[in-house]
Amino acid sequence: QVQLVQSGGGSVQSGGSLRLSCAASGYIVSTGSMAWVRQSPGKGREGVATINSVGETVYEDSVLGRFTISKDNAKNTLYLQMNSLKPEDTAMYYCAARGWRSLSKIPLDASFEDWGQGTQVTVSS
Repeated sequence: QVQLVQSGGGSVQSGGSLRLSCAASGYIVSTGSMAWVRQSPGKGREGVATINSVGETVYEDSVLGRFTISKDNAKNTLYLQMNSLKPEDTAMYYCAARGWRSLSKIPLDASFEDWGQGTQVTVSS
């Protein structure tokens, strides 16, 4: 059974930084296909970043250059480093995983099977 347990997040002022973590059990992060997705009122669910089984990444245009998705294979954990945060980044953030390896870049609208519990990120101006 796959479990994704998130930590991090919180409240920060515009321009600040936060790091989200997603610790996996029952799932091998190093070869996994994973993503960070966010949801805010009025905007619906939005793919933020994906990472495939060989470490190739895709980013949503508005976070490119500010956010970094990465894996720590030793800790079996997925991260999202968020810098230069803006009020429009305010949302509930979820990590996601799917059970098959992907050697191609994963699109932001891809489907995922397993989800973390979510963590709130609030950026004030």
